[in-house]
Amino acid sequence: MKGIIGKNIGMTSLFDEQGRNIPSTVIEAGPCSIVQIKTLEKDGYSSIQLGFEDKNKKNISKSLLGHFKKANVSPKKKIAEFYVKKCEKLRLGEKITVNSFKVGEFVDVTGFSKGRGFQGVVKRYGFSGVGERTHGQHNRLRAPGSIGAGSDPSRVFKGVRMSGKMGNRRVTVKNLRILKIDLEKNILIVKGSVPGTKYSYLILKKYGG
Repeated sequence: MKGIIGKNIGMTSLFDEQGRNIPSTVIEAGPCSIVQIKTLEKDGYSSIQLGFEDKNKKNISKSLLGHFKKANVSPKKKIAEFYVKKCEKLRLGEKITVNSFKVGEFVDVTGFSKGRGFQGVVKRYGFSGVGERTHGQHNRLRAPGSIGAGSDPSRVFKGVRMSGKMGNRRVTVKNLRILKIDLEKNILIVKGSVPGTKYSYLILKKYGG
């Protein structure tokens, strides 16, 4: 397997052989159950659907309950699909754990970034503002400045950086090295930070996979 579903536990730091302090993120990766297997002959492409973390039956629709029952697995909170080249050896209900990964490998981590709400251009894009800091100026310090010509074209072009909703977007951080793996606790520690808040769901894929 080249991928797994996980949860962001939080950040910590590890020391390497040279005594350098390495900022890292602790991820609870799996165990995940195979909920569905899609084949090239039946579905037009080859992939598997994984489910992570048990969920109460009363909070799931009947259609999804039937979907999980067909795979003979308990209802799951998070479902994600991973493309695979060959799925002949995989079986419904089979467990995928962190032993699919090795220390020193690189992974791409996908999640939803922290939501920042509605923000101005200074925080959202790093604008410096246009107003003076002296002579009692207060209302233009964090203004975006000009957004286009007046007479021609008499409109604002698409893509102009302006105020708006910031964060809460699907983000992928690539090429994070695996520093440590705990098979008993299903813990995987990667170098650096990952998208999202604490306890948010993540999708991990082997780099280039």
